[in-house]
Amino acid sequence: MTVNPDTNEIGFIGLGIMGQSMAGHLQKAGYKLHVYNRTQSKTDELVAAGAQWHDSPGEVAANSDVVITMVGYPSDVEEVFLGSGAILDNAKEGAILIDMTTSEPSLAIKIAEAAKAKGLRSLDAPVSGGDMGAKKGTLSIMVGGEQADFDAVKPLFEIMGENIRLQGGPGAGQHTKMCNQIVVAGNMLATAEGLTYARKSGLDPANVLKSIGTGAASSFLLNGLGPKMIEGDFAPGFFVHHFIKDMTIALKEADAMGADLPGLRTAKGLYEKVADEGAREDGTQALIKAYK
Repeated sequence: MTVNPDTNEIGFIGLGIMGQSMAGHLQKAGYKLHVYNRTQSKTDELVAAGAQWHDSPGEVAANSDVVITMVGYPSDVEEVFLGSGAILDNAKEGAILIDMTTSEPSLAIKIAEAAKAKGLRSLDAPVSGGDMGAKKGTLSIMVGGEQADFDAVKPLFEIMGENIRLQGGPGAGQHTKMCNQIVVAGNMLATAEGLTYARKSGLDPANVLKSIGTGAASSFLLNGLGPKMIEGDFAPGFFVHHFIKDMTIALKEADAMGADLPGLRTAKGLYEKVADEGAREDGTQALIKAYK
């Protein structure tokens, strides 16, 4: 089976900053959507364009050939997949379940095993690229699961992203996302410290950014979020509290493997500081607040 809009209907659970855009791309590609979100109003635009609202994740699963989730925390993932009357209790036989939340590798394995026992198929497929990547359909999608299942739903991934790779079996997508978040944490730390140094030394940080943004220090984060740090624009593309969640998972996994990651530990501590001071709902560029 390879999914196509003529024969397959898609369930999408979790229509937040990124989920709305991702689901919207699928809808525009011709797929009939079944949707659920804790705040129903966030599905209004999709429903107005033809999506079917359902009152629970279980109802979405019962009506979908492929079920995609993009929720907040591992506890949310566990609830929508493994809770009473949730996805696994209601999914069609042979359905493919795709969790695109950044979550725990061990939970991805647990869901894959439970799905297999019920004749279902499961992939963990977290993404990177933030709200802009979701809007543009240019996300990097990191996938864990079986090759045949990946091949079957790759057309869906190609609608939502550009860099799409199967990294290994269940949980491999989540482990890859942890690698991504570790690197992001280091880059955010470096960006905030470089701009702080520029300001303290009497330079114009915006002018400095024009020089270092094309040199060896250049990065997506430096050029994308550096200007927002300078301007004090903390509107969220990715919430501080979600990034703290990701770093917590990464440190837990690293500790279990005996990997010492002092840079990640430092970044997490600084993010927790700005979160405690009121920046939980800010974008990750709010790290600069720790230096003022």
